Amino acid sequence: MDHGDHSMGDTMNDVGKGPACKISMLWNWNTIDTCFLSSTWHVRSSAMFAGSCIGVVLLVMSLEFLRRSVKEYDRFLLRKYTDRQAALSGTPPANCAMPGYRPTILEQGIRALLHMIQFAVAYFVMLLAMYYNGYIIICIFIGAYLGAFIFQWETLGINGSQTSAVKEVTVCCG
Repeated sequence: MDHGDHSMGDTMNDVGKGPACKISMLWNWNTIDTCFLSSTWHVRSSAMFAGSCIGVVLLVMSLEFLRRSVKEYDRFLLRKYTDRQAALSGTPPANCAMPGYRPTILEQGIRALLHMIQFAVAYFVMLLAMYYNGYIIICIFIGAYLGAFIFQWETLGINGSQTSAVKEVTVCCG
């Protein structure tokens, strides 16, 4: 065990393929010979590390895309419901008087699938953060910023209406 970088030693060495993976459970700035999630994600060059960083940014951006997709799918279901109600009654229902809409089993299956994919991507992002690699964590933050910039750019409420951000779980205690 190398006590200088607090790595786990040669436990992640690919037999006959060069140096072992550097895995640290403390804050680090390791680049070459780092491994993420499995020994098959063994970074052997600066270009591979740069590619990994770009991949992490895109992964986090995809998480923000999934979060937006869930909201848009729910909005689609509500529009479809209100359009159907308007066609049946001949007048559009008032939003405040409109009862809630319970999705069909297929629609709920799609909602659950989107949630599961979102959960899985978030879990992988969390696992990447647990490597305590400064570069990877910075890439996670960059991906969150870019993803929010692109996929949370939506119409805000007027006259004191809440924004969609207030409804997010991460705002407070949710």
